[in-house]
Amino acid sequence: MSGMFAAFIVIWTIIMVILLAIGGYFMFRKFLKRLPKEDGKSVIDWEEYYIEQTLHMWGEEEKNLLNELVKPVPQLFRDVAKQKIASKIGQLALEKNKTKITKDVIIEGYILATPKRDHKYLMKTLKNLNIDISPYQTLLDKEN
Repeated sequence: MSGMFAAFIVIWTIIMVILLAIGGYFMFRKFLKRLPKEDGKSVIDWEEYYIEQTLHMWGEEEKNLLNELVKPVPQLFRDVAKQKIASKIGQLALEKNKTKITKDVIIEGYILATPKRDHKYLMKTLKNLNIDISPYQTLLDKEN
């Protein structure tokens, strides 16, 4: 019986070390994003800034499109992904002096804010929504 208990303790210790390492990795990434850059603001500060500046520009249809685009992201990470993508969309809208967030800005912001592997889902979703992807093909080709 003591041999089984010792094996249980060893296995449990290995599992705990692995789980703590995974958690520490994600916490460290968040910590790095909170560190101020040369301009005095962190990556997360800029994300929050762009979202706050453009919150009034979002319509219900545009919010639904963004929610549809982030569906493949696991629920646990969906809010973080949505914040990153929405901030990029907000940044583009401000740079282009838009008064309202449009589908074009959402799609362009999604392409710029996400890795290339996510673009397959974007193209599939846009095809299902009957949205032409040809205007964005140059962005899709040039990214990453």
